[in-house]
Amino acid sequence: MLQGSDVVLIATRNKGKAREFAAMFAELGKEVRSLHDYPGMPEVAETGETFAANAYLKASAIARIAGVPVLADDSGLCVDALGGAPGVYSARYAGEHAADADNNAKLLRELAEIGAGDGTGRLSPAQFVCALALVNPVSGRTVAAEGECAGWIVSEPRGEGGFGYDPLFCVPAYGKTMAELPAETKQRISHRAQALKRLLAALAAERA
Repeated sequence: MLQGSDVVLIATRNKGKAREFAAMFAELGKEVRSLHDYPGMPEVAETGETFAANAYLKASAIARIAGVPVLADDSGLCVDALGGAPGVYSARYAGEHAADADNNAKLLRELAEIGAGDGTGRLSPAQFVCALALVNPVSGRTVAAEGECAGWIVSEPRGEGGFGYDPLFCVPAYGKTMAELPAETKQRISHRAQALKRLLAALAAERA
């Protein structure tokens, strides 16, 4: 999949995310670049109905323009009591340009309206989900992987770390929200980490 290319372009402008991917791809001897290294790249509309579809849309669109292998991810929160919402709309749950606090507030309102909760501060089981797609424009091949992290939505934000829904997402094994966990712990157990491990395993098997 990556033979013949020394560069993997991560379809993100998030420098922290690019650093995480760079550390993981180092074991394959690949250099990671982000969209900051490719000025003028377009924003790709996330019109897919699934995380996997959106990841592929982004990876394939950027790969066609850049001419190098491109990795894209799409991720979000799926809450059982809300039938899987906000799902692919996680980043814009409260509106197209909503801030994290707005999305968190809407999530708590929606759960309150249906009377979710067990009386202990836990409102609903939930999963963080991440889908990855790696597209090679030369070979035309795609490798995809998904990862999940299971937990509970709690009734009020806790913690100062992380971003997005992290303050409301409690990981049972630690009894803490993602926003309360050390960054290194979050990076080890997160949905993105699980997806990337599976993607790298698929690439390693391909090379074997």
